[in-house]
Amino acid sequence: MKHLIYHDVEIEDTFAEMFEMWASRVLITAENEKWALTAAEAATGFASSIIGSPAEAGIERLVPASETPDGRVGVLIQIYHRTRGDLKRQMIARIGQCVMTCPTTAAFNALEGTARKLKVGRSLRFFGDGFQKFDEMYGRKVWRIPVMEGEFIVESSFGVKKGVAGGNFFIMAKDLKSGLAAAELAVEAIRKNVREVILPFPGGVCRSGSKVGSLKYKLPASTNHPYCPKLRGVVSDSQVPEGVNTIYEIVINGLSLESVKMA
Repeated sequence: MKHLIYHDVEIEDTFAEMFEMWASRVLITAENEKWALTAAEAATGFASSIIGSPAEAGIERLVPASETPDGRVGVLIQIYHRTRGDLKRQMIARIGQCVMTCPTTAAFNALEGTARKLKVGRSLRFFGDGFQKFDEMYGRKVWRIPVMEGEFIVESSFGVKKGVAGGNFFIMAKDLKSGLAAAELAVEAIRKNVREVILPFPGGVCRSGSKVGSLKYKLPASTNHPYCPKLRGVVSDSQVPEGVNTIYEIVINGLSLESVKMA
């Protein structure tokens, strides 16, 4: 494998295994940034890895009011799942329980021009108990669901497409402090410079990367023991170089292979 040196940092030019998942992109708008982010954070919770979470999800970026349908500040989120049916169920649950319940929010489709659409808003309309109204607002077909605050506006259908999940790279460091600092800078750079991607793990950083299966137990995944610094002198297949005492993994999901490569 080819090794590169960039600003005194050694880089191993290798590969990452990725896989297809169905992806959705939701624009959440609200009265201000605080509530848009609150809804987005709630809607993307417990969604780091499909191995043990009910979905994979994350925040993509903030959207200025000048670029949203209703002229309010917004946040883009992405939600991923293996099948369209499972993705629809997760979207209904997350938008219904985490966005509709959050003060002042609305939810719009942010994946235009897709061949497939999921009737998420059409399913959520039943919460209106017969008082909901179908309407056209901001050039979009929406459901207006009465709630105690006023009404919740949700687009009737949301586009979905095959996205890319599991793009990744490792950061190997001499200690936790320097490794975490490098990981935080990597997350900041990706979020600042790359669109159409999310980093689904907490804060964009994974400390407990996994391998498929288990050596000892009936598990779908277990600790990636060749890359655990504490096991360097214990296991014969350790891949941890001398001097490395902390490893972090940055996992990237994106709407296209190109966006994941860019990240």
